[in-house]
Amino acid sequence: MPEIDSPAPLIRAAGKPVSMVDVARLAGVSAQTVSRVSTGYPGVREETRQRVLLAMDRLGYRPNAAARALKQGRFHTLGVILFSLSPVGNSRTVEAITAHAARRGYGVTLLPAEARTESAVIGAFGRLEELAVDGVIVIMEVHLLDSPTLGLPHGSPVVVVDSNAGDSFHVVDADQAAGATAAVTHLLDLGHHTVWHVTGPAESFAARRRASAWEETLVRAGRAAPAPLAGDWSPESGYLAGLRLAEETSCTAVFVANDQMALGVLRAFHEKGIRVPEDVSVVGFDDVPEASSYLPPLTTVRQDFAEVGRRCVDNVVAQIEGGVVHPGADIVPTGLVVRASTTRPRGPAR
Repeated sequence: MPEIDSPAPLIRAAGKPVSMVDVARLAGVSAQTVSRVSTGYPGVREETRQRVLLAMDRLGYRPNAAARALKQGRFHTLGVILFSLSPVGNSRTVEAITAHAARRGYGVTLLPAEARTESAVIGAFGRLEELAVDGVIVIMEVHLLDSPTLGLPHGSPVVVVDSNAGDSFHVVDADQAAGATAAVTHLLDLGHHTVWHVTGPAESFAARRRASAWEETLVRAGRAAPAPLAGDWSPESGYLAGLRLAEETSCTAVFVANDQMALGVLRAFHEKGIRVPEDVSVVGFDDVPEASSYLPPLTTVRQDFAEVGRRCVDNVVAQIEGGVVHPGADIVPTGLVVRASTTRPRGPAR
């Protein structure tokens, strides 16, 4: 790297931040040249660029990110619209998005919708115009994307998680149907005559997809599908469902739509003296980090949230940098993890 011999002493008021003029004086170039180096302008000689970078380093100068973004037309920031971080799937997906965005040189701005309504989602998208984001990732728990008044920015860099909006946008989702099918098939293969189901909330696309696959798997096997019990993803709702299932003496196997509700089911069974898996086998969905420490360790369907987050970021960045939007679905595989909460039934019923 070339040496810098300052042509003039640097005199600044105490506490005054380093300016572009200070860098130019130390590097022996014009302020315009410093600006060009800061914004990545290609028409600067390599030797000159290195002198400016060395001067920036010596002075601790950091180029103005907003000015650079205006020059380049990019802010290297992604917006994430969601309703809540409370569900495990949402929080782990956002964590994965944030980590991979950083590796790709992008920051993340969260845009929470204030309520689970169409107007709240419209309002969240409206705030995109006020924020410096290059693209947006939408994590939708409710089925609102078919609304003609929603006003999602068609033609702009958008990726949607957990939706069937693949005709209009690029969607990234775990293979909900395959995961639920694997869970039910596992229980039927163990010898259970049928499988009960605790669903997620009715407005959730993922919950509906898992419930449909549960029922379809039973129908294909020629088994009757018991009336499902509704939950809301929380352990409390799983506990209430478990109390009801404890009264169903024909129940020997349960597929629960997420691991948190499965924890509530296990607690209810324990309180009612029902042994898992000796009396009833239980399968969850998600494979949260704590699932292997449940009592007993939970058989569950693993979602690869890190991969979902990575694909979201890679897809939206490809749209930002390539300028082309390709609608369609990008499905991340799921896999059954067998632990100690499932076994063969001891008889036709409890």
